[in-house]
Amino acid sequence: MYKGIECKLYPNQQQANIIQMTFGHTRFIWNQMLGMLNERYQNNKDLKMLSYSTLSSLIPQLKREYAWLKDVDSVAIQCSVKRLSETFDRFFKGFCRYPKFKSKKHHQSYLSTIRGQNIRLNHNQRYIKLPKLGWVKCKPSVRYIENERIQSVTVKQRASGKYVISVLVASENQALAKTGKTIGIDLGVSDFAITSDGHKYPSQKLHLKYQQQLHYWEKRMARRRLKAKAAGIDLKDAKNYQKARKQVARIHKKIADTRKDYIHKITTELVKQYDVLVIEDLKASNILKNHKLARSIASQSWRQFRVLLAYKCKIYGKELIVVNPYKTSQKCSNCGHDSGKKNLDIRQWRCPSCHTEHDRDINAAKNIRNIGLGQALVK
Repeated sequence: MYKGIECKLYPNQQQANIIQMTFGHTRFIWNQMLGMLNERYQNNKDLKMLSYSTLSSLIPQLKREYAWLKDVDSVAIQCSVKRLSETFDRFFKGFCRYPKFKSKKHHQSYLSTIRGQNIRLNHNQRYIKLPKLGWVKCKPSVRYIENERIQSVTVKQRASGKYVISVLVASENQALAKTGKTIGIDLGVSDFAITSDGHKYPSQKLHLKYQQQLHYWEKRMARRRLKAKAAGIDLKDAKNYQKARKQVARIHKKIADTRKDYIHKITTELVKQYDVLVIEDLKASNILKNHKLARSIASQSWRQFRVLLAYKCKIYGKELIVVNPYKTSQKCSNCGHDSGKKNLDIRQWRCPSCHTEHDRDINAAKNIRNIGLGQALVK
């Protein structure tokens, strides 16, 4: 198994220039190959798709035609072609859309794989050696990454202008000891997650916490954009606009990082305590049609919670069961009586059949757990 470890990168000006060149050169190779394949298909639709080995054999010819391609990491050039070939393979299998031409206006990144010792961290993990860049100052999110486990590295630039790298490493066996416990998890708005044993993880409500600060800079960014256009200045050269744009990007990144850190802590705690975790299969696109709660629901990142919980269950040797949440908030978890739909403002209710007092969310979590246990027995 493999896992990605993110590291902040602090290149000097010369290294930053080389990173920008690599972004452009790998994007150029992608667009050249994609344009050639499109033209080839238009000329003869009966021809078979070229393999990666055939496409990579065209790289030396392109380097002779465009000598400046030799100024950046050659492995990154090859990886760009390999990604294009893999994207076509997924497209033909129906897993993704047809590849598009890359633009420098969108997300910038490049991949480089391990070749001997071309990628490695120094003894105190404060510098990482990257092809063509040499030793670059960094700050890993996880300490003591063994160089022998490194498989590849992806260099990225965020919207705020900051650089990060994602290091892919081979993961050792991390299975945890069994606890013999099962838990049902209900996801909500006022509380982010509610477990069947009565524990509630409160919602952070980050969209409200940073609302005023975000509005302040978004308003200034819009005004500076209009002012630059009125003066006939290109937005790339409008310094005041770029400052406001980067500040907005920093706030959005702060919100995303805070939310992700919170979800990481919750999922790790749950996986360590329970062997079987049962969650509901929520269709967020349908729930977001409620415009009064759409912003609060979108801020919860339920999908991210499910993704992180799924991969942690896999690496830690636990089981995740996803169930249909149909009527989990209506039925009594004690006797199974269906008391019908209830308004969202009803948080406590009594079962008319067995007279059991219920907390709406905890009762739903118990029903989710019971459904999951039933599915596990069927298997």
